[in-house]
Amino acid sequence: MIYWIFLALAITAEVIGTLSMKYATVNGEITGHIVMYIMITASYILLSLAIKRVALGVAYALWEGIGIVFITLFSVMWFDEPFSLTKLAGLGILVVGIVMLKSGTRKAKGDNASRGDSGLSVRQKERHHATV
Repeated sequence: MIYWIFLALAITAEVIGTLSMKYATVNGEITGHIVMYIMITASYILLSLAIKRVALGVAYALWEGIGIVFITLFSVMWFDEPFSLTKLAGLGILVVGIVMLKSGTRKAKGDNASRGDSGLSVRQKERHHATV
């Protein structure tokens, strides 16, 4: 559970960092750049912690995908960027893709168990065989 919290925090840090980059560009303030560097760094650190237990493909898709959704929405609200049906469709397809990726990961885990796999990682299996 803590790894999912790390992922949520990584997404939040990425969104804040990216929006700070836009803020710094629009306003020319150094504060935006400082916030951007800190938050993007924190985002990568938190993502690296999350992938210890969350599948890399799922974690990265959620990190980037959810980040894109929130960055786009906040950019429209705060920076008056244009929003169109095409962007809305793209965001919808992105969300569907993330859900499919996450669902596919869950099924793959269950498929291994149904084939007689004990659900152990390769390292755990090697240790188990080494002790036998």
